[in-house]
Amino acid sequence: MNSIEKFLAAKTYAVAGASNRQHKYGNKVFRALLAANRETYPLNPAQDEIEGHQAYPSIADLPLVPEALSIITPPEVTRRVVADAIAAGVKHIWMQPGAEDEQASESAREAGITVIDDGSCILVLLARI
Repeated sequence: MNSIEKFLAAKTYAVAGASNRQHKYGNKVFRALLAANRETYPLNPAQDEIEGHQAYPSIADLPLVPEALSIITPPEVTRRVVADAIAAGVKHIWMQPGAEDEQASESAREAGITVIDDGSCILVLLARI
């Protein structure tokens, strides 16, 4: 099973950078995972609710540890999100285009996390499913 198949086989997801603004990729990724019937939690420290779902400031605030994490944040934020994901025990991380950070990727891989950071976009793949 390749990295993308492992990510998509997860039972629970979180989206770092989820947003209420529907034109933003964080919102589009969150809605796409929900539309694909995935148990998905939005992460955004500045929002209480996103698309009718309770939003959480960080992974540590979630009611469970998600198996998979999609990141749509600036690279400097990605580093903090990945550090939180490592501490929590997340198994799979997908850094969406523009969120990639080499240091964060390296840290996650060293922690045994499957990382997708090659510029591929989850929205393209979910549209095919």
